Amino acid sequence: MPDYENTTILSLPLIQGNQAQKHVTHNEALRILDALVQPVVVDLDRTVPPASPENGQRHIVAPGAVGEWAGRDNAIAVRQDAAWGFFVPQQGWRCHVEALAADAVFDGGAWQKDGTADRVETFGINTLADDTNRLAVAADATLLDNAGGGHQLKINKATEADTASLLFQTGYAGRAEMGLAGDGGFAVKVSADGASWTTAMAIDGASGAATFSEIRADAVVGDAVQSDPTDRRPGRLMRADYGYGPGNVVGPVAQANGVPTGAVIESGTTPNGSYLRYADGTQICTIESFATAREAAATWRFPKAFATTTGLFVSITATFGGGPRIFAVDKAEPSGVDIRSWTEGGSQNVAPTCCVMAVGRWTA
Repeated sequence: MPDYENTTILSLPLIQGNQAQKHVTHNEALRILDALVQPVVVDLDRTVPPASPENGQRHIVAPGAVGEWAGRDNAIAVRQDAAWGFFVPQQGWRCHVEALAADAVFDGGAWQKDGTADRVETFGINTLADDTNRLAVAADATLLDNAGGGHQLKINKATEADTASLLFQTGYAGRAEMGLAGDGGFAVKVSADGASWTTAMAIDGASGAATFSEIRADAVVGDAVQSDPTDRRPGRLMRADYGYGPGNVVGPVAQANGVPTGAVIESGTTPNGSYLRYADGTQICTIESFATAREAAATWRFPKAFATTTGLFVSITATFGGGPRIFAVDKAEPSGVDIRSWTEGGSQNVAPTCCVMAVGRWTA
């Protein structure tokens, strides 16, 4: 049956027809409204009533309360006229709890701190946020400080195929990005237009192996890389065009202003013999069987010309057999030498073969 004496929700007393002292009923309803409208309680974990409560002071009675609060678990206790009044909450009631500096909501069985009070859909600082950029900050700088010994900025993604990254923009168009972009590996990408992207570095998430699209030593400045071909300071990375390895130990030698710029060793054979050239400028030419001339000088053209005859050393030895012979250089030029031969008795009327070696410089 309908209750004609109290309201349905808050049980406020109703004034009855022909009722005497209507002000009593009216005042009681006002007391209830005063206690429950915009309720602010001191705390929600107290089981013992305060010793000297102020009139109008409110608390949420914690489970297991004793004394005057015994059996009043979860009720809102209000101090009124030197006595406690109790109001049984209904599911969904909300109170602001001063001790928590937050709201609490009654879920039908217990009071819970209201997490929605700390949650907003979008938040903009000095700018507008939107459904994509739910947190937006317009400032000269953003500081994320530590509250203890350190601070972590966490960016989470749901699946491997999703993206968790930092995107750097110019005019709101992407120019650089680093993070987990579509897989489990860490990558750094760059773009000139915000549309076409190049992965500059990728680190495999399982092995930690790093791959780079290109590393140019001539684009690296500072003490990390050799500054020039003569830089031999410890700890420097060697530039390929300044150092030597399997690819350039043997090959054409070259110099620029006295500094080697080619291979370490160069060798070859021509119809005039064999030659060896070294990166330091040394050249050795040899011929195993050179035929001299009768009663004249024979010219040996070097397989590779020398830069100068200054410091040129020529060694001539007779081939095996044929008796003793004497050989001499008659004239020397960068391109070859004239050789004469005699018998041990001094006769030039011979044409023996000999072995010849010349040592000099292929570069001045």
